[in-house]
Amino acid sequence: MSAVDISNKPSPHSRRNQVGRVLWSLVQATVFRMVPRPMHAIRARILRLFGADVSHKARVCPRARIWAPWNLTMGDYATLADDVDCYCVAPIRIGANTTVSQYTYLCAATHDFEDPHFPLRPAPITIGRDCWVAACCFVAPGVTIGDGAVVGARSSVFKDLPAWKVCTGTPARPVRDRVIKEQES
Repeated sequence: MSAVDISNKPSPHSRRNQVGRVLWSLVQATVFRMVPRPMHAIRARILRLFGADVSHKARVCPRARIWAPWNLTMGDYATLADDVDCYCVAPIRIGANTTVSQYTYLCAATHDFEDPHFPLRPAPITIGRDCWVAACCFVAPGVTIGDGAVVGARSSVFKDLPAWKVCTGTPARPVRDRVIKEQES
């Protein structure tokens, strides 16, 4: 195969998107990170100012990295822990009462490696309500994780996962049902 010149490849993002990301990166690196840890509502408000559909009850930790807040949706008590990388080129939706633990990478875009110009291929991610994505997971573009699912630490999710299952591995697969214990009075 011969090499293809891709040095003058135009950005797939609009000028408005690019300017928005520059402004967001300045706010995220300063004000967003300086808001004290327990003040999640303030960070949620900052995200909403940049177009996110984030509940005022959502919990976004100060060191979570969000690429384009206008593509982020989070329900009540949804949590992005410190050091989560939320690459929301396409929409990322996180349901109520769902926790995404530290060092997890939510990747809502890939590149077409069969095209010599590697065009960007955005694909949304949906994580249902009452889920837990444990530490150091990778969630690939276009994936849906069903309500109540648990993704074990260091798992990689390349295909949809069913509701109310515990899933582990690379690639992540259901290993058992998730059963909720009855609360003792």
